Amino acid sequence: MKELVQDRLSKMDDLEQRRLLKNMMAGVFMNLVEYQEEMTRQLERRVFEEIENTEEKFDVYVSLTSREDYDPIHEFLYPVLPSDAVEKQVDISRVAEVVREGGEMPLFTLFLEMETEQISALVRSKRIFLGMLVTETANYPIRFRLEHNRSYMLEIEQLYHTFMQNGMPWKTINHPYAYKFVDCVLIGGDGEPAAHEEIHEISISLEEFDVYKKADVFPLWNIERLALKNSGFPIPAIDRVNYEHVLPLRKTGSEHGYLIDGTESDIRYIKRTEEELTIVTPRDKSGEWNVMKVTKPVTTKLSRQTFPVLSNRRQDSFLGRYAGKQAVIVRAKAEITRIVNSFEAAQGLELERVDIWGGAGRNDISNLVTKTQTYPLNPFVSDNVRTEDGKQIMRLGFRRGSEDVLPTTPAYILSDLMSFLVSEVQMYFPEYKCEGEWV
Repeated sequence: MKELVQDRLSKMDDLEQRRLLKNMMAGVFMNLVEYQEEMTRQLERRVFEEIENTEEKFDVYVSLTSREDYDPIHEFLYPVLPSDAVEKQVDISRVAEVVREGGEMPLFTLFLEMETEQISALVRSKRIFLGMLVTETANYPIRFRLEHNRSYMLEIEQLYHTFMQNGMPWKTINHPYAYKFVDCVLIGGDGEPAAHEEIHEISISLEEFDVYKKADVFPLWNIERLALKNSGFPIPAIDRVNYEHVLPLRKTGSEHGYLIDGTESDIRYIKRTEEELTIVTPRDKSGEWNVMKVTKPVTTKLSRQTFPVLSNRRQDSFLGRYAGKQAVIVRAKAEITRIVNSFEAAQGLELERVDIWGGAGRNDISNLVTKTQTYPLNPFVSDNVRTEDGKQIMRLGFRRGSEDVLPTTPAYILSDLMSFLVSEVQMYFPEYKCEGEWV
């Protein structure tokens, strides 16, 4: 409006009339315009804030670190398994027993910078690799086989159950690193190491896959495990059966998300406010509660990560928040595209097409010759209403973006990002079996 008034004033030839009109506008009209603009801004702010985005407090950020680069006082990243921060020792007597009598023994874990599909094929092949056990007195040839390390996947599954127990909506965890760990399982060897010998080194050759292996690395996420004590004494709940335990959040930070890690028998429900958590429980005595703190990410000038930090965060937008509050799902490709593009992980990936296979009037599944290039990230989420048999297949075709869009994303995790997006679409369309492929 101000620009319009200035434009009209500049076109007036009579300077005296221009001066009078300018004074009148500046004295009355412009104040009214500024007031109207301020009221409009406040109304807009109220509309945006009315659809509150509480889920961002529970966005999970992940990365990977080597033992050498691990920062135990990092601003927001912690080991998925706290035991990973401690260097593991190998039991030489157990190694000697396996070498001498046979059997199996997981020795250490490797990270493979390969696509998850390739890693799965390598594990399924049961291929045997050779290695060397070096002690203070001799070298002993040993034989290995690779197996999937499922410890980090089990942590993600446990996190899902914690979300459900806390009454919080679940969002697929985008942790591609967690699916690329393999255990090197000792299955035999030559010679008999003595129990008193000290191990200097254990080496393994993966032959053509040797360039992809990384030892002494472990995954991180922004979840810190805390033990918080409730303030004061438990207060009888309104039902006169349970008790309310109040956990203040001021010291640990109210800007973070908090999940109570307890048993189903201990937690009836949880009330959340900005400054505290109230746990309604049958426990009538004060005590400590195991809490999972989903730390809000912060970056400093000294922050440094060798591997990219990824997340399941949605891009904050009014349309995304508004659509998330609606119960009705529009069955159209545009809606699926909106779901996919709402995630930061979708940057550099483009949804090209959506095909439905199976069912009357649809493409015959028998003509679907290409295999899916994704894997489910939520296999622990059960559907008690539908069965997998007879489901139509929703095949999502993605295209890789240009190199300048994904400058820091390693090529070996692109299929994992696609799997994450397909798994999120699956949560919206449980009546289909969602799969992904490159086009």
